[in-house]
Amino acid sequence: MNYTINSNSVENVNCDCLILPVFSKGILSGEARELDTSSRKAISQLIKSGDFSGKLGQTSMLYNPAGMTAQRLLLVGAGERKKFNGRSAAKLLNSAAVAVTKLQVADVHIALADVLPTDRNAAWLTAYVAQSMEQAMYCYDTTKSKKNKPPTLSNISLSGPDRTPRKRLEEELGKGRAIGKAINRARQLGNLPGNICTPDFLASEAQTLATQHNSLRTKVLSEKQMARMGMGSLLSVSAGSAEEAKLIIIEHKGPKAKSQPYVLVGKGITFDTGGISLKSGAAMDEMKFDMCGAASVLAVMECVAELALPINVIGMVAAAENMPGGRATKPGDVVTSLSGKTIEILNTDAEGRLVLCDALTYAERFKPRTIIDIATLTGAAVATFGSHANVLLSNNDQLARTLLNCGEESLDRAWQLPLWDEYQSLLNSNFADIANIGGPRAGTITAACFLSRFTEKQKWAHLDIAGSAWHSGLKKGATGRPVGLLMQYLLSRRA
Repeated sequence: MNYTINSNSVENVNCDCLILPVFSKGILSGEARELDTSSRKAISQLIKSGDFSGKLGQTSMLYNPAGMTAQRLLLVGAGERKKFNGRSAAKLLNSAAVAVTKLQVADVHIALADVLPTDRNAAWLTAYVAQSMEQAMYCYDTTKSKKNKPPTLSNISLSGPDRTPRKRLEEELGKGRAIGKAINRARQLGNLPGNICTPDFLASEAQTLATQHNSLRTKVLSEKQMARMGMGSLLSVSAGSAEEAKLIIIEHKGPKAKSQPYVLVGKGITFDTGGISLKSGAAMDEMKFDMCGAASVLAVMECVAELALPINVIGMVAAAENMPGGRATKPGDVVTSLSGKTIEILNTDAEGRLVLCDALTYAERFKPRTIIDIATLTGAAVATFGSHANVLLSNNDQLARTLLNCGEESLDRAWQLPLWDEYQSLLNSNFADIANIGGPRAGTITAACFLSRFTEKQKWAHLDIAGSAWHSGLKKGATGRPVGLLMQYLLSRRA
């Protein structure tokens, strides 16, 4: 998709479809007033008829409107002017994007010159235009015999807000496009079935990224290599599977090669049966989404390389399949992690933390500025927060505040839970240094407490995305979260 800034008068923009935000109660922006005048009050008449109220997200199409060059005029409700904030703008743009991708059009213009959210600037709005349009273009058909028709939409322009340098807006369009593509990449990886998206497949994807981007280097550790290093915790998860586990390390080098990196660690359980602690059959197909943390890391690393961020970033994926085979780990087994800590495995379905703890220990060798792990970790997170929030826990208050702010800025929000010492005793074991579950209560917190035992020397944060990573039901599919939050964090960092 091509994105440009078009400074022509809005009625003279030559395009297949012109998108025009309209506020409720008949309040028109400057560009809307221009078009209303040139179209002989077509917009005002539509509002007076009651067929279009300007309710947030509402759409209405006018064909071949008088007084303008555009062939179509798509009105999109912006809601109340005083309440028009960043979330309102996102809903408006998402509605517009969904509507326009259904049309047989190639060129679209969005009139946003004087439609700014109350809590966002022109740069943010410009980037979100590209991001939302890219996301709207995604449609899964990889494993379908009948492929979707490729979209006709190829060019999108928008009116640049006044007093904002054109070069800055063009940069924001590029950033938004890259983030939108990254979100779609995470969605695509998450949506692939477990018989395709295996640990070996994720490793191959990571290696391909390194061939496509000069700033990236990929290293893949095999089970034999991990065994020699002592990663008994990670390997206990893949013990019952015919698929070999992989530890994938992708490094992005900025201009200061010796600068301490930011490290992301993604849970990559490509299918989770629960192992010997077998899950119930209902909705087990959705356990292909248990690698969405890994998908977000791969997608972010590609985006970081595409935007050539001037920082060092390392993305790690702990990839394995959790199966109840003859060699599978059993409840009550004790394994030794890379850190040397022993773990009593009371439930083999609490496997995400077992692969992550060895990856987090391995990450210490990079002397990271911060470590963030991303995992579809606990059902308790879904029960508490549903699908709306990424759940955040951290051993560093400043890092936690930064991530919460990045979530608000990117509209990929998180909510923080406590990581108090009082919860740690729930992980006590009679037979090992630590148990892998903490009982029926506070499951999300005790899972993070487990991981905190392996990050004591680091500035670390944990994102539990079990609720936010995918949708169930008729809209079943990966969401691509929390790519937006992670990219906002990395974009705000310095080398």
